[in-house]
Amino acid sequence: MSESDFARNRLLNASSPYLRQHALNPVHWQPWEAATLAHARATDTPILLSIGYSACHWCHVMAHESFEDPATAAAMNAGFVNIKLDREERPDIDQTYQLAYQALNGRGGGWPLTVFLDPQNLTPFYVGTYFPPTTRHGLPGFPDVLQRVRAYFDAHRDELRVQAGQLREWMQHAQPGAAGAPPGADTASATAMQRLAARFDARNGGNTGAPKFPRPAELEWLLDQRGDGNAGAMARLTLDAMAARGLQDQLGGGFFRYCVDADWTIPHFEKMLYDNAQLLPVYARTAAADGGGEFRTRASAAARGIALWLARDMSAPHGLFYSSLDADSEGAEGAFYLWTREQLRAAVPAADAVLAEQAFGLDAPPNFEGRAWHLLRTRPLGGIATRAGTSNQEIETDYLRVRAHLLAARTRRPAPSRDDKILTAWNALAIAGLARTARLLQDERCANMARTALTALKPAAWIDGRLFANVAAPAARIPGFLDDHAFLLDALLASMQLTFAADDLAWAIALADALLDQFSDPATGGFWFSTAAHATPLARHRDWTDDALPNGNGVAIRSLLRLGRFIGNTRYIDAAERALAAGAGALAQYPDACPTLLRALAEFEQPRMQIVVRCAQDKQDAWHAALRALPHARGTGRAGVPPDVFVIPAAAAALPGILATRTANAETGTAYVCSGMTCQAPLTSPAALAAALQAEPRN
Repeated sequence: MSESDFARNRLLNASSPYLRQHALNPVHWQPWEAATLAHARATDTPILLSIGYSACHWCHVMAHESFEDPATAAAMNAGFVNIKLDREERPDIDQTYQLAYQALNGRGGGWPLTVFLDPQNLTPFYVGTYFPPTTRHGLPGFPDVLQRVRAYFDAHRDELRVQAGQLREWMQHAQPGAAGAPPGADTASATAMQRLAARFDARNGGNTGAPKFPRPAELEWLLDQRGDGNAGAMARLTLDAMAARGLQDQLGGGFFRYCVDADWTIPHFEKMLYDNAQLLPVYARTAAADGGGEFRTRASAAARGIALWLARDMSAPHGLFYSSLDADSEGAEGAFYLWTREQLRAAVPAADAVLAEQAFGLDAPPNFEGRAWHLLRTRPLGGIATRAGTSNQEIETDYLRVRAHLLAARTRRPAPSRDDKILTAWNALAIAGLARTARLLQDERCANMARTALTALKPAAWIDGRLFANVAAPAARIPGFLDDHAFLLDALLASMQLTFAADDLAWAIALADALLDQFSDPATGGFWFSTAAHATPLARHRDWTDDALPNGNGVAIRSLLRLGRFIGNTRYIDAAERALAAGAGALAQYPDACPTLLRALAEFEQPRMQIVVRCAQDKQDAWHAALRALPHARGTGRAGVPPDVFVIPAAAAALPGILATRTANAETGTAYVCSGMTCQAPLTSPAALAAALQAEPRN
């Protein structure tokens, strides 16, 4: 590349929609690539690294205020090599510099992340987040930051080298916790439960205070605690509040990223694939397990709403899923979702106006900046029916009609922009969520969506035996991270329980082998987030806590345990045990931050039940019906965790490991019920299976 290439904006053909949003900025933005880094190093020019993502509101604000401003852009171009990075494409780089922000500032960072790097070693010497164009709100103006940072870089190189060495040393040893024998699941769970209960908002659910984030992994763990009624009550209160109030899109389905207040009223309006992919099976699980009533109705509707949103707004033509919807439209956050009373009355028949206002909260004062309403569902339809002197069935029919009118009116508004990149890990979460929902609710639409997406993902992301993190043209493909491998392995195990395919099992085994070969830490166990192929700056990471995504180590451990027990491969089980030992420090110190790892520890100590049925094709329906009728299949059996159920055609040949010995009774088929390495005697009828499972303890 020539020098002139670095004196222009090079994002026009980037694979990331977020980067392409900045292609017309007067800033000479460069992608993060070897040529850019080499240019900065050769010219000894400090790097200004700006990290964000498409649905990030404050990223857009800073872009409009600073990156579109010619004077600010001129200062950036004169003093720095400017790199724009999509955190969703390179989560390893984002993790590195978020950790550096924490080290240098003593608190957590966020987005946009603004990082100034020494070009010789990529070590940050100044890190911030959002900077305004002029000094305000206690933040320095961005032009002033640019001038001061460049002056400091030029005058204090020796000091910067010392600081860089200290920071690199700190980051090399910043892995949380120490390896050892993990605490018992009961001990770790008791500590986690005590801490979660101490910060629980008993009125609104979730953590006390604001902002309020959905925490699907934590909710799943609470639902696992079958012996603790308080845990289940906490999960149900939180799920019900999120579904009834502002976190859920009451018209179009799906959930927003988080709420800015303490009672789930006003969200930050972006919608992320990963949130909804995780919440879908949690709501399906509660809808399937709950005895009935308003909560079950609301949970079932929330699950259906997520599935409909995925199908309507997030599905690519080949069946994979896009990444997110922006919070902003028409230049304002939330404009697509907000209503005035006049807009609502214009959208519905006059006879339905009162019902619309009561059903969605417009009979109360405006809840958004005193001027508009974000729609809520805090008043049960039964109460509205009683007040109106009509039946519940009639009011439900009227409500559905009103909702359809409002949704139709909303679709005529300018829609938020969509980030159309396709990420393997997030799609794997969606496939797994759809597959589990299909099993729990017998939802064929979810089953079809899961199968279609998995079929499309394989040729797009699994190429020549390597997994890629994104679906993109060859030059823009990024090698898969730990999350990609672990989440996809979990998705395959879920999908095979809808329809078993020998090719899917072979793919799962290949993924598990790749995960162990590429990500294992041979010294202490556990799995690194990235590999040498990623050239992650400063240090590779290995963590144990859940964030917006479930923890990759925890998902890998659970998936390896389940696959290893399914086919009888002790290599996978041993690797999972070593990884649990590597996470022992985290489990002992802050188990409440590690719900996915806690679930993995529980499954190691008390293995998930696995049921393998071998039968002829014409016998499968009878076996499936028997399994669906059991409490265990709905997650109300032992440990509150639904079993793994694989119905494998009797004709399937050349199966690996112990599956080769699982033969079928020629007339009726055969079921094999195991927990860990312990199996019951083979059962040769659906009735015998039902009787055996009914005798299993449920706590």
